Amino acid sequence: MALDYRKCAEEIVSHIGGAENVATAAHCATRLRLVIADNGKVDKKALENVEGVKGMFESNGQLQLIIGTGTVNKVYDEFLAVTGLSAASKDDAKKAAAAQMPLWKRLLKTPGDVFVPILPAIVASGLMMGLVEALGKAIPGFGETDWYNWLDMVANTAFAYLPVIVAISSARVFGGNIFLGAVVGLMMIHSNLINAWAVGTAESIPTWQLLFFNVKRVGYQGHVIPVIIAVWLMCMIEKWLHKHVPEMLDLFVTPLTTVLITAFVTFTIIGPIFSTFETYVLAGAKLLITVGFGIGSMIMGAIYPITVVMGLHHMYNVIEAGMIAETGKNIWMPIASAANFAQFGACLAVAVKSRSNRTKAVALPSSLSASLGITEPAIFGVNFRFMKPFVFGMIGGAAGAWFGAISKIGATTYGVTGIPGLLAIDNIPVYVIMLAIAAGVAFALTFVLWKEETDDAPAAAPAPAEEEMPDIVNTSVIRCSAGEIGQPVAGKVIPYDEIPDPTFASGALGVGIGVEPDEETVYAPMDGTISSVAESKHAIGISGAGDMELLIHVGVDTVEMNGDGFRPLVSEGDTVKKGQKILTFSKAKIKAAGHPDTVVVLLTNSDDYEDTTYGI
Repeated sequence: MALDYRKCAEEIVSHIGGAENVATAAHCATRLRLVIADNGKVDKKALENVEGVKGMFESNGQLQLIIGTGTVNKVYDEFLAVTGLSAASKDDAKKAAAAQMPLWKRLLKTPGDVFVPILPAIVASGLMMGLVEALGKAIPGFGETDWYNWLDMVANTAFAYLPVIVAISSARVFGGNIFLGAVVGLMMIHSNLINAWAVGTAESIPTWQLLFFNVKRVGYQGHVIPVIIAVWLMCMIEKWLHKHVPEMLDLFVTPLTTVLITAFVTFTIIGPIFSTFETYVLAGAKLLITVGFGIGSMIMGAIYPITVVMGLHHMYNVIEAGMIAETGKNIWMPIASAANFAQFGACLAVAVKSRSNRTKAVALPSSLSASLGITEPAIFGVNFRFMKPFVFGMIGGAAGAWFGAISKIGATTYGVTGIPGLLAIDNIPVYVIMLAIAAGVAFALTFVLWKEETDDAPAAAPAPAEEEMPDIVNTSVIRCSAGEIGQPVAGKVIPYDEIPDPTFASGALGVGIGVEPDEETVYAPMDGTISSVAESKHAIGISGAGDMELLIHVGVDTVEMNGDGFRPLVSEGDTVKKGQKILTFSKAKIKAAGHPDTVVVLLTNSDDYEDTTYGI
């Protein structure tokens, strides 16, 4: 009997909370892909029993219903008719799924999306800057040599032109032209502008009179937030113009108009807002440190990292220079050192505690950079992304700054913090204690209270040492035009249609293979990004090159074990390399629960490729 496509669509709509609960609907060759506004309104059991629905799963914020080749498009057409929605692509569905995230998560996600691709540049540059600065302070005369000047140039390049790097990455994130983004970034640090780091020592600041705006000719070196806002505006303007400018004029009208409007708004509105904010922050900081009993210093030690995130910290040189000129003693330096060293402590705790190799690889060098006074890699690459370490760093900074204030220590120069500050401080033992307090408090709080998503997973038997990096992952088991997928776990490979589960064996979830495992460790079979980690910890999704979507499902019906015997070693959003450990499991516990331990490896969007093959 032929499937009633209309009835199927109507039943699906009724069990997902109605048409108003659907943000976006798309489909591929076998699946209906839905982005749901409120998942609490979805009746999953009822959906599984709808005639025509062969299975369902959630991935990347999408509810995916398996309908089948040749049928899904007809059900989709009826679904659109029932709901009144417009047709959407898979990319539209992905964007809509991201938009469904809570506002605070989206706000935190944006800086992370911008900074993750540029982390190698700022981590390497930050660590090198700290080392070069430390050598210049530690070795008399070295700071005057050509070697020092050359190394200093090499080291600080990424930070000197950070707005350009941030602008390019932001344009990529917001979907604009990355070269126009680069122009916006370059414009904000143009050589015709006074370097932001030198504003405090400038005799006067020239201005432009643009209409009724009096614009200060000051650059945005060290800034992050205004650059991201400016590029976001640029991308919105560019997209609007692409839609409305005739195609024959688009090539030169759109870029020209986009850059001109963005430049004008950046220098007349975005820039002045941040400039005014800087003035208030500077005045507030000066006032705070005069509050007695070290309370003001404690507050500044806490909020100092926030000003780093906003790119406002460069202005503190004005306070430090003024202090030295008036009293010969810089009491601001201990505050900054405590704040920076606390971020070091929090970042180091993440490096020690994290089970993600990717996180460790970023956190360790970033923490070393922070200990030398360059905190951007630690803050943007680690602490601010995970948020709790950032907050614990603020607490550690407050504790250290308070101790420094009541101890009345100070420096004889400015622009140096962390370990290099030992050469500028007037009481080394007390300074060391202050750093230990700041880092110690931040490290302890982070180590005890911060948890990765998988930290509470139960332990599983480790794989034998000789299987740390098995050759098995180089054995191709799934192949298509987008690339090859290796074998993720040692054992006997079987065709997907021999997997002891009718849904997997039918190919409705995609084609692939099964593995009857000899070991208990799952390795990433390709480079990619972790797209999902099941709440029950038994399944992991990986997105790879050419939009490959891979599902690794350990055991059959093991969702019923509620995570007992499974330990994911990665979190959603992690980047993984082929051969990296991503999951351990207990064969004994799976057997005791009465389930087959077959590891299912499926290319869930295999229908997107015409040349998919599988097997050894």
